Amino acid sequence: MEVSAFDFELPEELIAQTPTPDRSSSRLMVVNRKNETIDHGRFPDLLNYLRAGDLLVLNDTRVRPARLIGVKEGTGAKIEMLLLTPLGENRWEVLMKPAKRVKPGTVIHFGEGALRAVAEQEAEMPGGKIVRLEYEAEDLDALLETLGEMPLPPYIRERLDDPERYQTVYSRHTGSVAAPTAGLHFTPEILQQAEQKGVHIAYITLHVGLGTFRPISADRVEDHHMHAEYYEIPEETASLIRETEQSGGRVVAVGTTTVRTLETVARDHGEIQATKGWTDIFIYPGFQYRVVDALLTNFHLPKSTLLMLVSAFASRDLILRAYQEAVRERYRFFSFGDAMLIL
Repeated sequence: MEVSAFDFELPEELIAQTPTPDRSSSRLMVVNRKNETIDHGRFPDLLNYLRAGDLLVLNDTRVRPARLIGVKEGTGAKIEMLLLTPLGENRWEVLMKPAKRVKPGTVIHFGEGALRAVAEQEAEMPGGKIVRLEYEAEDLDALLETLGEMPLPPYIRERLDDPERYQTVYSRHTGSVAAPTAGLHFTPEILQQAEQKGVHIAYITLHVGLGTFRPISADRVEDHHMHAEYYEIPEETASLIRETEQSGGRVVAVGTTTVRTLETVARDHGEIQATKGWTDIFIYPGFQYRVVDALLTNFHLPKSTLLMLVSAFASRDLILRAYQEAVRERYRFFSFGDAMLIL
């Protein structure tokens, strides 16, 4: 399958640069797989499509302020570092810019020495390094809150005045380098209204890595390999999913990260159960979904693994037709953009 089959024309001005004034004021496109219909509304209309007995599954990861600007010891050269994956014993996989200036043994200072990174070796990802972090503070995440910046995607060039707008209102477990953006539309009020309607709510955790968003360099879809991401499913969530399936309710996944977590566990264990681990699952057309009955997501990049996942849930032709209509109707795309519900 050719990667080019998932391309589409996207005017640059449709890439949302800032969040909407209110989280829930975004638009909502509703795609019906059975009837192949496309409807338009606002995000609060989501409640009209949910039924008592349905289960909303949300990813409660929290974005780490992992972008750091430091100076190279000895030369004072400016170095940017993005923390990706903890490897244990204060060792991390990171991205460096410019990476060519960072050789094994290079020491980089952040916050006038409050945090130091000692480069140890090259990492597998282009521009990646393995570093050892040194600091006196008791808690690294608390230190990053003072030294780090929110790692916004490269297509967002506007300054984010309120960093909390790149976090979901239910974010709890710090560890992502990007937000699970389908959840950015929810407010506490909408979640409460869903529960009042008889919709159950459950949480998984998947710490989003850069691999999900990296461009595909291969020409064929089958030749691409995903970067692994850490996930957890608690017992309460596993029980709610099994009960929903048994009672005839729908499992509504909020975001592609939730999809990847649920479908990984179902594939590896035969059913949803409480577990944790790493997933590098790559979902594209031909994949057989086992758990997810409906999907809430944003509008994704051309030729991206996320667009392929969505196309596997519906069909490539239907999704590309929906995207063409989204462009025609001037929907906002990507992280701060509008939402799509696929039923």
